[in-house]
Amino acid sequence: MAHVIAVAGKGGVGKTTLCGMLIQYLCEQGKGPILAVDADANSNLNEVLGVKVETTLGDVREEIARAELAKENPIPAGVSKADYAEMRFEDALVEDDDFDLLVMGRTQGKGCYCYVNGLLQTQLAKYQNNYPYFVVDNEAGMEHISRGVLPSMQTAILVSDCSRRGVQAVGRIAELIRECDMHPDTVGLIINRAPKGELNKGIQEEIANQGLTLLGVVPQDETVYEYDCEGRPTSTLPEDNPVKVALRAIVDKLNL
Repeated sequence: MAHVIAVAGKGGVGKTTLCGMLIQYLCEQGKGPILAVDADANSNLNEVLGVKVETTLGDVREEIARAELAKENPIPAGVSKADYAEMRFEDALVEDDDFDLLVMGRTQGKGCYCYVNGLLQTQLAKYQNNYPYFVVDNEAGMEHISRGVLPSMQTAILVSDCSRRGVQAVGRIAELIRECDMHPDTVGLIINRAPKGELNKGIQEEIANQGLTLLGVVPQDETVYEYDCEGRPTSTLPEDNPVKVALRAIVDKLNL
């Protein structure tokens, strides 16, 4: 069974960048193959990892859910909806050397997707037996895990920038994890983009107020900003980049 690592935080705090670096580091440590799951509606984990995505699971869900209403049914004659769904889900799996990537995507249309979501849940359960690790880049609400579409998680990494609002946001996510009875082995906080890699007293107090466990602090870094502006995968940052160094130290402490 895969060890599921969920990464979450409010938008704009750099969680996808850190998630991509986490995947890269696990691969470098021989922990692969990793299944990376981009479960954020604003999907861009593939850009951080430097891979191209043609089809998202949201595309497949919508295609199948609307098949019976379409003038031309995309499902070939003699093929069941379940078999067709499994085939198309496999088409959405992007394969790389040490990791594979699934992008959940968003569903745009109206209507009930319960049947297709059930097929997706079954497919992901199959994948769980093929990978030692799932790394899931979530939106703040962690919808796919809280609804049971993704497997229950063992490690929850909450990411905030160096602001009270960011820390309060991940505090609410930690509360959601408790309310959903997910019971991960580890729930911890990473503060990202901290000036000089340091926390001021106010942020330290807010972390304590939220009852969060601080895993570590990642410094603000201009090179990461430049890579993002230029569209370069941050997974290709130099080995001595301070963001990479700080994140790897945090991962080492987690003993994943």
